Amino acid sequence: MITVTDGIFHLATEHTSYVFQITETGHLEHLYYGAFLGEITAADAAAMTEKRAFAAGNVISYDEEHPTVTMEDICLEMSGEGHGDIRPPFLTVIHADGSRTSDFIFEKYEITPEKVTEGLLPGAHEAAPAAGEHLTVTLKDRAYGVTLELYYDLYPACDTVCRRSRLVNTGSGDLRLLKLMSTQLDFPDTDYVYSSFTGGWGREMNRTDTLLHRGAAASGSAAGTSSSRANPFVMLSRPDTTEDAGECFGLNLVYSGNHLEEASVNGFDKTRFLAGIHPQHFEFRLAEGESFETPEAVMVFSDRGFGEMSRRMHAFVRNHIMPAKWGNTVRPILLNSWEAAYFAIDEGKLLRLAKAGKSAGVELFVVDDGWFGVRNDDLRSLGDWTENRKKLPEGLRGLAEKVNALGLAFGIWVEPEMVNQDSNLYRTHPDWAMEIPGKPHSEGRHQRILDFANPAVVDHITEAMTRVFSSANIAYVKWDMNRIWSDAFSQYLPAERQGETAHRYMLGLYRVMRTLTERFPEILFEGCASGGNRFDLGILAYFPQIWGSDDSDALQRARLQEGLSYGYPLISCGAHVSDCPNHQTLRNTPLDTRFNVAAFGAFGYEINLCDLPKSQLTEIAGEIELYKKWRPVFQLGSFFRGRIVNDGGKVRQIPVSDEAAVHEWTVVSEDGKSAVGLLMQELTVPNRPYECYRAKGLDPDRRYHFRNIPKTQDIRSFGGLINNVAPVHIKPGSLLHTVIAKRMSQPGEQEDVIVSGRVLMRSGVKLLPAFAGTGYNEKVRYFQDFCSRLYFMEEAPAKTS
Repeated sequence: MITVTDGIFHLATEHTSYVFQITETGHLEHLYYGAFLGEITAADAAAMTEKRAFAAGNVISYDEEHPTVTMEDICLEMSGEGHGDIRPPFLTVIHADGSRTSDFIFEKYEITPEKVTEGLLPGAHEAAPAAGEHLTVTLKDRAYGVTLELYYDLYPACDTVCRRSRLVNTGSGDLRLLKLMSTQLDFPDTDYVYSSFTGGWGREMNRTDTLLHRGAAASGSAAGTSSSRANPFVMLSRPDTTEDAGECFGLNLVYSGNHLEEASVNGFDKTRFLAGIHPQHFEFRLAEGESFETPEAVMVFSDRGFGEMSRRMHAFVRNHIMPAKWGNTVRPILLNSWEAAYFAIDEGKLLRLAKAGKSAGVELFVVDDGWFGVRNDDLRSLGDWTENRKKLPEGLRGLAEKVNALGLAFGIWVEPEMVNQDSNLYRTHPDWAMEIPGKPHSEGRHQRILDFANPAVVDHITEAMTRVFSSANIAYVKWDMNRIWSDAFSQYLPAERQGETAHRYMLGLYRVMRTLTERFPEILFEGCASGGNRFDLGILAYFPQIWGSDDSDALQRARLQEGLSYGYPLISCGAHVSDCPNHQTLRNTPLDTRFNVAAFGAFGYEINLCDLPKSQLTEIAGEIELYKKWRPVFQLGSFFRGRIVNDGGKVRQIPVSDEAAVHEWTVVSEDGKSAVGLLMQELTVPNRPYECYRAKGLDPDRRYHFRNIPKTQDIRSFGGLINNVAPVHIKPGSLLHTVIAKRMSQPGEQEDVIVSGRVLMRSGVKLLPAFAGTGYNEKVRYFQDFCSRLYFMEEAPAKTS
């Protein structure tokens, strides 16, 4: 609920309060953001207001009438340059006279049932009528007459506050806008921990914590995308915050381009957080009457640790960011052709792979790169979106019909934002590529970026994709974008507007995505950008899932998915079982571990099923059957992190060596009756047989049937130890060893107990001991490097007398 009383604004969700007030100078003073405060009176606001008597030292007083007001020592809802606030500004403009000083004073406010927006950018939508409340506060620069609108969109059930801003040139003369952020959070104290999620291709979303005592911490991207280098999602927390206790802010941006998140502490020990479009490369010119609206910032607070913050953010993303059709809809199990064939595809090979997928239980078959133009490698044909009839004699329609006849849905891969120089599109329209005419250009993956700042390019790609998506019964589209920006230059824009290129590109991209998703509402779109190079809320507003990383190695994926889980729901991340040795790391991990990790996402396979032995095909069919039963829990349940492997550099919850790192996850159904737990070990520690799984999120008063699915072990995995029990010597790896392995196996352990939710969460289940070098039988857990277990919990039937 949004209430305004005597100049005090209170934005209240079910569990949080966001409070600011109008000061005597007309500025907006931030008073509080945290746990719910209840009704706030004028006396309450006075108690929350910082008291001042005399200006300190060499600070700047705001004006003669208010000598004690110093703008660098007050918490504000927004800040400009000038008048004494020397902290990083919310807004920087250059006026027609060359001045950068701004002073925005309260003019009016309005509470509306509908969201006020220009509609050019993605943002939160209403999950149901009256699901949100909306406040617009209008400020006016008293010297230059320019208008700034601050938007506050409230989603009480998800405990989420969204902020945006819009600058309108209601003054005289042109404005040069150099910086306009989406949100500003000022805190009266310091010693916050700034957590960013950084990395690179194949190793995205690594949490890094920085204690803000003095100075600044920042993360962001000027790569033209939200980027694998630094995700827009960040956290602010107290040093003692844990998964289940303590104060934490989750902060994100509904934007897919250049972004900046920065937190700084000034000389008065006040902390300022800013998030929005990165000012590097940015300059937007506004003539009289023109306006600029920022992307939407998302803010979630929890006083129950990182875990509760994540679950509130997950609920918001599923209900208010993802397209309404998909946010709470389970996704199909797919088989993607990429790592099975790469570019070397033809109809026969694809159909053989699809048939193998159907036999295993797959529901959707996806043809990745290589189906169009002369696309036999990554050197040519991007931009030429016509079928290669040598590979697909009957085109996409013919292939789709044959795949559909198998009982599978059909999907394809596209990369619409890119063009190769060796393409008909580039030869016809070199002016449509983002490059500086006549100057050297630095390539990425042998391709160039199409200039989506140019409306003609946007129209062309929209119609080209419309033709492709209409050409066959296409149920799924993987939309890729395989390079970052360099030498950013729009041949469409004049020289003085080149600073608008990056943002105008994003506006063009969103127009394409918005149009196509409206034209094809039944298609499930999955975003991709060299994996996780554009994993953000802007993409999720149109495409309800994103390929998390090109690295499908189970170990790296466990780390990635754990990192993503802080800000994004499980269902948002495409996660596939792939081949071993893994194609990105050459690491070997057990097939069941690859499944166990990928199951905590939008699940699928990216492996050549035609080459697998019968034993692995049987195992995969069993995995798929199991996943179908538990899919609603995996994809739509509430997620809980247990032990944390990547905790930003803090001491791990188990104070032993790094080799003992164990991922511990639990996902619980909405009704609390079912749950699935994961334990995944990174590296084995000698002589450490003990392990305990502790659930989270269960109903403490329910009793659950706790079990795993036992798996027999191939005797070859014990190597030469077989000779301790064999009557004759068996050479490891020999033909005899293989023959024996086909007829004999080692039993796997079985956990099977009925126990209360309270015991499962507080004590946990002490598991059967791991192999420790002194013996193995059905009471011993085979748990080598990269091994894992899924534990299933279902409400046990009530006892009858």
